[in-house]
Formats: sequence, structure tokens, C-alpha cells
Amino acid sequence: MLFDRGSGTIKNILIVEDEPLVAFDNEHLLGANGYSVIATIDNADEASGLIARGGIDLVLCDLKLNGSDGFDVAAAAKTAGIPVLFVTATCPIDAQDIAIACLAKPYTQREFMQAIDAVTAMLEGKQPKRVPKALTLYI
Repeated sequence: MLFDRGSGTIKNILIVEDEPLVAFDNEHLLGANGYSVIATIDNADEASGLIARGGIDLVLCDLKLNGSDGFDVAAAAKTAGIPVLFVTATCPIDAQDIAIACLAKPYTQREFMQAIDAVTAMLEGKQPKRVPKALTLYI
């Protein structure tokens, strides 16, 4: 484990991503930094089922998924009180209605981890130390 970042508000993360390489990289990087990845899935139906079960602190979600839409996942998460970080090519204008932030692709591993740190800080009522330029915070 490189760093134990997963000891704050966010510990358990659900990855909803249909690009296998992106999903694998994110899962590996999160695990190496002390987070627990609950699951890595590529569709809204499975994601909604996992969200309904609980035990998730943050959902990382792409907008375009295999046969479904990331907005459906975000709506389910919002209903369950779970924050969503969209990780997508273009952050939609109306994302602030259902997400805490949006990280635009492509991004570096460093930007990805800084985005998680910034979201964690915001959820803890703190000012983020670093906000990567690819990240838009909505709270």
C-alpha cells in the first residue's frame, strides 16, 4: 500500500465504468492507496442493486455505460445518500444536480487521486488542498 488515504470519510468505493483499462487502472490505484473497491461494474442495473444494499461511501461513475446511462446510477446513489463523482469525457451542465463533482477524462493518476482527496475534503467540510484543473466541484 503506497498511502493509507482510505481512512477518512471515504473508504468503500463503487466503480461504474465500461472501459476495461480505465476500470482496472482505477481499481488498482484505489486499492494501492488504502481504499476498498466494493465492485467494478459496467452497467446501471448492477450498480443500482449494489447501491441499494449500502456500504458504499462514494460512487465513481462514467456517464456512458454499456446499454445504460450514468445518470441512472447517480440518481440511485443520490436517493441512497451516496455521493457521486462523475469520471467522464465531458462533464454535463446538469451534473451538479446529482453529483458532488466531475473529473474530465483524460486524467493522470495523480489528478485522479487529487480528485478523490478533494471530494473527501468537501464531504468533511474542509477546503481541498489541491483541486486538479480537470475536476469541477459542485459543493
